[in-house]
Amino acid sequence: MTTVPRRFEILLVAEFTEDHEGPPAPENALRSALVEATGDTGSSGYPRYAGNGVEADIDPETRTVEALLIDGEELDYGLSVRVVPAPPA
Repeated sequence: MTTVPRRFEILLVAEFTEDHEGPPAPENALRSALVEATGDTGSSGYPRYAGNGVEADIDPETRTVEALLIDGEELDYGLSVRVVPAPPA
């Protein structure tokens, strides 16, 4: 039985580079947000996470963002997000 993480950090980045190893560092992101599980399931069927103006449906196994709103708006073209483990509390 796997445990669904309670928190993630979402990094908003300008673009995705395939040859980049791993996620960008938080200090290189345009914006970062700590999100916590709300206990709800989003319209995508995945757990909903929210915090710091960000709402996201995240597949906790693959860390894939299935739905995303930033300050109530969809993501602009040319921007993408990365999901990384939340820093220790």
